[in-house]
Amino acid sequence: MRKNVIRSVAIIIIIVLFYFNNSRRALSEDPKLVKNANDIVEEFLSWAPALEKKKNFAWWEASISGAEKDWEKVQKASDEFDAKLSNPEIFQKIKSSYEQIEKIGGANSPLGRQILLIFNSYAQKQADPETLKRINVLASKVEKNFNVYRADVNGKKLNDNEIKEILQGSDDTKLRQKAWEGSKGVGAVVSKDLLDLVRLRNEVAVDAGYKNYQDMALRLDEHDPEKLLKLMDDLDSLTRESFEEAKKEMDDALAKNVRKQVEDLRPWDYHDPFFQSAPNIYKTNLDKLYKDKDLVKLTEDFYAGIGLPVDKMMKKSSLFPQKGKSQHAFCNDMDREGDVRVLANIAPDDYWMDTMLHEFGHAVYFSSYIPKSLPFILRGPSHTLTTEGVAMLMGRLPHYGPWLEQMNLIHLSGMEKNEIYKTADGIRINGLLVFSRWVQVMFRFEKALYENPDQNLNKVWWDLVEKYQGIKPPEGRDAPDWASKVHIAMAPVYYHNYLLGELFASQTWHAMADEFADGDLNKLGFVYNPEIGRFLQEKIINPGNTMSWNDLTKYATGEFLNPKAYAKDVEKK
Repeated sequence: MRKNVIRSVAIIIIIVLFYFNNSRRALSEDPKLVKNANDIVEEFLSWAPALEKKKNFAWWEASISGAEKDWEKVQKASDEFDAKLSNPEIFQKIKSSYEQIEKIGGANSPLGRQILLIFNSYAQKQADPETLKRINVLASKVEKNFNVYRADVNGKKLNDNEIKEILQGSDDTKLRQKAWEGSKGVGAVVSKDLLDLVRLRNEVAVDAGYKNYQDMALRLDEHDPEKLLKLMDDLDSLTRESFEEAKKEMDDALAKNVRKQVEDLRPWDYHDPFFQSAPNIYKTNLDKLYKDKDLVKLTEDFYAGIGLPVDKMMKKSSLFPQKGKSQHAFCNDMDREGDVRVLANIAPDDYWMDTMLHEFGHAVYFSSYIPKSLPFILRGPSHTLTTEGVAMLMGRLPHYGPWLEQMNLIHLSGMEKNEIYKTADGIRINGLLVFSRWVQVMFRFEKALYENPDQNLNKVWWDLVEKYQGIKPPEGRDAPDWASKVHIAMAPVYYHNYLLGELFASQTWHAMADEFADGDLNKLGFVYNPEIGRFLQEKIINPGNTMSWNDLTKYATGEFLNPKAYAKDVEKK
């Protein structure tokens, strides 16, 4: 263990020296600028770690309890954090410092990167403190309503897992429609507050000099909006034919199963409330692999086998359903000191195996494995998309035949190996295709939402669903279905990072296959293979946030982020 730690620190030093040498040289020629920047970092560190930790713990407790008093603590902690970030005098000092550092070519130095990240944090909060408080009040109210909402289906209150069971397993068309409509009912509960939230976010962004909130959020998250839109367009072009082929196969199977014509299929026939994951059209049901299995132990065994154990994180996590608890799943780094936790609602099925591997993919990327030798501000993932990329890669494994076999799940199931391999490949490829189209909807809807929140958003939503997902809208329906997606409220202008993460996952997967399996993905063994863990740790995790996401992508995979590897991964075999 000690040798691994020493090796990790040494790698970080090499990376930093190689990557930042020119920037450091530029900064060293201006001692006054360096002192000012260091003063800014010290001031930020005098309060940010403690308040970030306070906010994280408040959110964790509220997400588990759902109690009003706990959500009030979240709001109070958020207000306190935002009040610090909204200080206009300090922001001007930060802005001036970063502009000077950038001008002399020092932006890529460790100090310059810290100033950039501090600048981005302050810039999005440059608003009247009362406006920020109103945003936090509304955000807490909306999130609480999402967490406590249960769909009313024939007089019964059903949670998300129960809704999915109906959509995936019932042959009663009317019941599936009621379940789908019930799941969308939360949109009507939150839509008014959500629109008020959108307008307030836009107000802050425009006052800060941006076109709207989406424009601000992208730029302050190190994205160029125009380049991102082009990347999404390129991905659409590269994968549209593969999607249409897969969609026809899915439609034919679903229509047969529900005794309809293909043209009569509607949103509730697609097994997922948003058609963000692919319906299982295969006779082999991978859920059976997990009957009576301990998903916690499977997750622990896998990560231990690649040299990135998660047992300590597992003990602090909340993994099973309970009243009032958030029905979703997430991973949170509580303090950048190693306290990393996962919230989940485990059921013994394929979906939750995917989710557990995904969330603990985040967990191993967070600061429990990022060297403590890095400065606090750089002690995190390079970007949301890179941590999503590692998580997405791990989440693919339950739909990768060799992984299922190496984890001894196929042998113990008594099911036919070739059929499981075929089903796993189909689910993985269809899942990637379906998800890519869903993110196109989310990305383009949020663009339209923040450009004009007063337009007919219901129509915008269903037009995009029909164009990119190929799903016909329900006749005569005029309801805020767009508002039923929690991310629009609670993780605004974020969803594209999931898809960029999938692109990152594909590039990483191909890079590992090139290094360890002569480029053959099917020969790349993940189970009990510490080389996988070492690759992830040395190429992706160890650098922390010392470089931009695109530079890290090139460092880890040899190329800047692009859709080529992803497009290969979704080609039908």
